[in-house]
Amino acid sequence: MNFRLSCSLAGAALAFAIPALLPSSAQACGGTMCDTGPTAMPVDQTGENILFHLTDTSVEAHIQIQYDPDTEAEKFAWVIPVTAIPEFEVGSDLLFRAMLAGSVPRYANQVTQDFCGDGGDEFGGDEGGATGAGDDGGGEGEGPGNGGPDVVLEQSVGAYEIAVLDGGTVEGVMQWLGDNGYQQDPAAEPLLAQYLEDEFLFVALKLNTSAGVDEIHPIVIRYEGYEPCVPIRLTAIAAAENMDIRTFFLGDARVVPVNYRHVLVNPLKIDWFNLADNYKEVITMAVDAPGADGNAFVTEYAGPSNVVNTGGVYSPDWDPAAYLALTDTPVGVIDILEQQNLIFCDTEWDNVCTAFHPLLQPILDQFVPVPEGIDPVAFYDCMECYAEDVDLAAWDAAGFSEMFDERIVKPGFNAATLVDENPYLTRMYTTISPAEMVADPIFRANATLPEVQNLRTSTQTLHCDGSTTMTLPDGREILFPAGAALEWPDFQTEMPWVEDVDQESMAENAPLISIADNTEQIDELLASWNSEQEEENAAANEGGDAGTNAGCACSVDEGKGAGGIGLGLALLGLAGFVRRRRR
Repeated sequence: MNFRLSCSLAGAALAFAIPALLPSSAQACGGTMCDTGPTAMPVDQTGENILFHLTDTSVEAHIQIQYDPDTEAEKFAWVIPVTAIPEFEVGSDLLFRAMLAGSVPRYANQVTQDFCGDGGDEFGGDEGGATGAGDDGGGEGEGPGNGGPDVVLEQSVGAYEIAVLDGGTVEGVMQWLGDNGYQQDPAAEPLLAQYLEDEFLFVALKLNTSAGVDEIHPIVIRYEGYEPCVPIRLTAIAAAENMDIRTFFLGDARVVPVNYRHVLVNPLKIDWFNLADNYKEVITMAVDAPGADGNAFVTEYAGPSNVVNTGGVYSPDWDPAAYLALTDTPVGVIDILEQQNLIFCDTEWDNVCTAFHPLLQPILDQFVPVPEGIDPVAFYDCMECYAEDVDLAAWDAAGFSEMFDERIVKPGFNAATLVDENPYLTRMYTTISPAEMVADPIFRANATLPEVQNLRTSTQTLHCDGSTTMTLPDGREILFPAGAALEWPDFQTEMPWVEDVDQESMAENAPLISIADNTEQIDELLASWNSEQEEENAAANEGGDAGTNAGCACSVDEGKGAGGIGLGLALLGLAGFVRRRRR
């Protein structure tokens, strides 16, 4: 199959069978503490996650399949438009976990206190310190004679049955999908027609008949091309309002959107005192702001890929050949898994067996099912004690070894190698609603752009007159008068949500060109706001009894951050730039 068009597509897939693109819950950690030490807060990472690896001739897309956990396994199905017949393999969920954890924007606040001549810290009273941080696939209706597509590839990969469809009419494609167990949504027809007109192929992917939702895993799609993009036009029929999309890119340089715009949010809009609980709102308002118009991305991180810890993604101790010796019985399989650090049974404290890979338990359930009426922990901890109860018919040493290799060893090795061999990681994020999904976002590398740090630290300074100043990483200062509650202000209604919008369709390796720069307006509004606070502070100190702000009272407000200490967030964009920043 010849390469078609200039854009290789992979990404968030259309769920014909269910609204499967509704993200599964993955709440980020959080908490409150008084400022007896540094603290940092990562943002919530719920949403669609896609990793691209770019070379001069090919695109490799790792798609973390999202699903509604309340939906039956047999109803899961996805359709992904592509421009060439891909290669497929099992992806690594552990890679996504490590990548999300290593590159997530982390917002921190350090508290300092002015020397007030009352026996305090003569060096400035720095109390905080910076935070460190097998279906036949054919079916009736197939073939060009009746408008059905040609099935050019059929393959089983991990827990999925995959078919690649080429050509046909919209009616023929919909008929094929229906005949082969994919529910059809009439709303998809005009979207499919657009892709067919542009000569795209479709990857139809569903769980095999024996797989459960606990076996859902990322899928890797690799094919010829040089500019990746996400087919969100198809996603629109099953998407929620303001759906999160997060894209990652591994390569040699930072990546930017081509046909979407790039924005920097106004850091004054982020709630620095409540762990950025308005983070998604800020991003949504920024990408919907005039100029960005709902089709824009924010860069959350751009820099060395070594922030991704691959230690838990793959281990050379994972050896599928070790299980081949268990030819007649699975007794001993847990011992080998423990030696390979993939499972641990604690019978003394929590009475639980913990698998350290998300696909290990489904493999055990298939080949080493727990006998009925026996406690799973007791069984796994001492299989020899229940040798007579073991289901020998379910055990297949060669089958276990093969599945273990396909779903655990190879994906882990490939993922760790991918990170090690590609020195640069870019992470971008947006929220988008169905009405805005009118174009598939395309991306390309841009080696001229600087890094974007994911640790952003603010400084909260307690002054001798009782007032407080919050200094953001871009150098802006926000004054809070003596006696005022440390709640993040709404500022003026004119205060923009976005600081900068960069033009789309820029030349390759060209500097980003601003089409909207609100820095001057933001600075003027902030100066006006601070002037009002200075007047209030002067009035509060007229009697000379404002006292010194020498300590920290830790008070928590129903799920909010510690109001007295200002757990902070820094600028969503570049940390450390000053006022008129350029990327």
